[in-house]
Amino acid sequence: MKTIIYLCRHSEPIDMYDNKNETMQLRNEKISLSVLGEEKARKLSLLPELNNIDNVIASNYVRAIATAKYIAFNNKKNIEVIPEFGERKFGNINSWSDLPKCFSDKQIKDWDYKFEGGESFNEVCERMYFALQSVLKKYKGKKIFIVSHGTAISVLFSKIADVFFPDEENYNRGIYFNGKLIFDGKYDAPELFKLEYEDEKLVDVKNIKIKY
Repeated sequence: MKTIIYLCRHSEPIDMYDNKNETMQLRNEKISLSVLGEEKARKLSLLPELNNIDNVIASNYVRAIATAKYIAFNNKKNIEVIPEFGERKFGNINSWSDLPKCFSDKQIKDWDYKFEGGESFNEVCERMYFALQSVLKKYKGKKIFIVSHGTAISVLFSKIADVFFPDEENYNRGIYFNGKLIFDGKYDAPELFKLEYEDEKLVDVKNIKIKY
């Protein structure tokens, strides 16, 4: 039985606001879409490919839900919020300056490395993979649209395909599936991938380009 997963990085967000009374994690979760991000999410939802979606899922981050709402509206569906599709948690920090130097580089070299209260790449990968497998079992034979986040999606691909990070400082990455290059460069916002499963076996991955 064929199941289709549309795995989408959220649309373009506003810059993170400054509030010393909130942790960086909470501020990150509350970031909304920019005006351009709203328009790009609306145009994404008009893709004929995204008609007849059976289930719409988003992480608990505001920008993910805001991206998913257009797909949900066009397909007359509710949004199911699954926090496990959220972005990597950086840890107990209030600003970027609280992170150790070369933090991203260290995480790429050591997938068990993390800051206090945060997540390693391996931990993000495992929760994303578990959430994806749960969705596949629950909605077997359906077309499902999931909105997640850039780093979370990349480390998930390390489990189900092949991914490399040639230049993480500039957020460049490459994704291969069955020896074929699927993506090479920096994710757009939104960025859309189509995963095709036969039963629970992944048989094809495509990067769907969006024209704005």
